[in-house]
Amino acid sequence: MVQDVSQVCRDVILDSINEGVFTVDRSWRILSFNRAAERITGVAREEAIGRPCSEVFRASICEVACALRQTLETGEPVVNAAVYIINADGDRIPIKISTALLRDAEGEVIGGVETFQDLTQVQELLKRLEGSYTFADIIGRSPAMLELFTLLPQVAGSDSNVLVSGASGTGKELVARALHNLSPRKEEKFVAVNCGALPDNLLESELFGHKAGAFTGAVHDRAGRFAIADGGTLFLDEIGDISAAMQVRLLRVLQEGVFEPLGSVESVQVDLRIVSATNKDLEALVRDGVFREDLYYRIHVVHLELPDLKDRPGDVPLLADHFIGEFNRVQSKDVTALSDEVLSMLMTHDFPGNVRELRNIVEHAFVLCDSGLIQQRHLPLYLQKAVGAGSPPADPVSDLKSAEKQMIANALLRHHGNRRAVSTELGINPSTLYRKIKAFGIVVPDTDGRRRVLS
Repeated sequence: MVQDVSQVCRDVILDSINEGVFTVDRSWRILSFNRAAERITGVAREEAIGRPCSEVFRASICEVACALRQTLETGEPVVNAAVYIINADGDRIPIKISTALLRDAEGEVIGGVETFQDLTQVQELLKRLEGSYTFADIIGRSPAMLELFTLLPQVAGSDSNVLVSGASGTGKELVARALHNLSPRKEEKFVAVNCGALPDNLLESELFGHKAGAFTGAVHDRAGRFAIADGGTLFLDEIGDISAAMQVRLLRVLQEGVFEPLGSVESVQVDLRIVSATNKDLEALVRDGVFREDLYYRIHVVHLELPDLKDRPGDVPLLADHFIGEFNRVQSKDVTALSDEVLSMLMTHDFPGNVRELRNIVEHAFVLCDSGLIQQRHLPLYLQKAVGAGSPPADPVSDLKSAEKQMIANALLRHHGNRRAVSTELGINPSTLYRKIKAFGIVVPDTDGRRRVLS
């Protein structure tokens, strides 16, 4: 009778807590399953008890790295491991688990106990926090990116032509799509053309279309991108690569809003917005007589410039986390983050391919990494060679501190010693920045040219 009362009391206590709790015997069959476990998994207690825990819990680590098995084999608890489960409705639920041995009254190990906490709300809060550093799939917290986030809605609301400049891989098309999606034309089409990928004759047909018989192989009439984008937005990528002859044709369309398809004598009227992009210095091309000045001013009513990733190193962890989350969803994996060693490597990498290169690096890592931290061995070979993959492994903590010091020093140089601007770019408190400058012995450039070391 006393034992029954004791059991009832334990059940009441377990059902009153907010964390899921279940116990298993040495055969991995569930012995107890509290109310929070029912709520989080969507499985009723009656259905769970007596079944193998892997059938009920369906966690990402059940098959290859069971935390309870690890605890039973080593006697060591697992504390706050981040994994996910699949609930009864098939939804993926992020959770945090801890495990311990289950002993009887004589102290003999009879199984294991696992507690788990639903992290869905926590992740939603993190997404909201990250949301302050994102805008229409564009991610960053550096001053240049935050300024861009401020400008985009204003520029999108107008109908002026926009030139987006930046190196390859900085996200020029993302900006163009954001301008379209925020504009009054968002219900119409967004049409993109890579002007640098086609020779003149093909680009002319691609942009303006053609009539049947206009050239060999033109069997049917074909609408060009200008006609398809009528009412919407036409994105002309790598516009700095078009020939002088194509510049003349393009100028007329921008001035008059009309064009003739190849093989036609009838003009077609269009109403659309032009967003152009280039990785070249168009002003220099104008000075050299390579790019028409009148066309330049037609496409350059508003100018948006995207910084290189190497000039905003504080955005690397933010972008990497975003890509890890994206690939986890697409590939149903459980990769948690970059290791300290990998983060230090990427924070000091020049990124000639910019954001596109970082995305490819993370995607490459996902091919080799199924779960846990992305390690150096998961990175592309060119990155491993850059740090001497054959040499003894470095101390990741030391590497991370070195990368952090270099990142702060570079930011101070860019902002001429303005610590407030640096703290904004790197997303750290000014007082924390001051302490790190002092601890690292970083030379702080002054705006008047003097240099000093904080001590």
